[in-house]
Amino acid sequence: MRTVSLLEVASYLPPEKVPTQYFLDHRDPDSPMADSTMFGAPAFRHHVSRDESAADMIEKAGRVLLDRIGPREASQIDLVITNVLLPDLPITGSGAEITHRLGLRPSWVLDAHNGGCASFIHMLKLARALIGTGQARSALLCNVQNCAGNVMTQSEVRKLPEAVVPGDGCGVAYVAASGESPVLAIETRNLGEYAKDCGVTLSDGRKYWEAGESQVHVGFTQGKVADIVERGNRLVPEAVRAVCDRLDIEPSDLDTLITNQPNRVFLRKWQERLDIKPERHLDTYDRFGNLFGAAVPVTLDHGVREGRIADGSLLMLAGFAHAGDFAGAAAVRWRAGA
Repeated sequence: MRTVSLLEVASYLPPEKVPTQYFLDHRDPDSPMADSTMFGAPAFRHHVSRDESAADMIEKAGRVLLDRIGPREASQIDLVITNVLLPDLPITGSGAEITHRLGLRPSWVLDAHNGGCASFIHMLKLARALIGTGQARSALLCNVQNCAGNVMTQSEVRKLPEAVVPGDGCGVAYVAASGESPVLAIETRNLGEYAKDCGVTLSDGRKYWEAGESQVHVGFTQGKVADIVERGNRLVPEAVRAVCDRLDIEPSDLDTLITNQPNRVFLRKWQERLDIKPERHLDTYDRFGNLFGAAVPVTLDHGVREGRIADGSLLMLAGFAHAGDFAGAAAVRWRAGA
């Protein structure tokens, strides 16, 4: 296996910055979940406009990344992997369109729909396997979260307590055969027994593709929330410790932890269970809300640009998806050869 490195990241946030009051003005105070800590409001979040597609978001982040790596490296990209929470079309992903927009000619275009909030780890594992075995030279990984402006602002959905949590954004990454910023180990866990515990809800019982007036959203109950909290609190530390064990280190040896950003409760619990101080766990929740799968690359990009991640740092990227059907973690020695 060739050594594979996570060499660069970039991100894009839609320009519309939405305050919490937008949702409080519409919230139903009688909702049974109104006081749930699962839905503690971030201070701000960004919302994509109705006319801005996932491909538009990837293109904007992608052009920044391609400028950073330069034309020679960009021309070598032969693997593109995307994960979009709300695909522009129900029958195809964004991969083919964005390769055209960015002037890429990859041999591989993979639109990965699974992985959810931990999909960056999933895509990184795919890229590492293909590049490490010589089947690809380098990869562009693309994460899009675009349900906040498209789904959570619907007239009935915005009344729900969960509507205040998500924000929209896109993170992209460049991965290649290199020892400069090596991916040291990856752990992923697929737990299909939890797959049906998270799904879309329509009040009239129709299928989401059937005509009707009910507004689609992810349904939550007290029981479901309790299960998700228990699993999430457990799965991320388990995945992180599995990677640490493989590297014969302790979580305390990590310089920086970067996770998905579901809410403050999860972030605090992960810090406690891994004995990691808050300053070593990057937190973008109050700035951007829950960015789902895009949270890891977006948070990493902002951490790098803000000078919070030094060259040579040992990073742990981690997260869990949906109601716990997927979890993963990856250790990276950030720019060790820079």
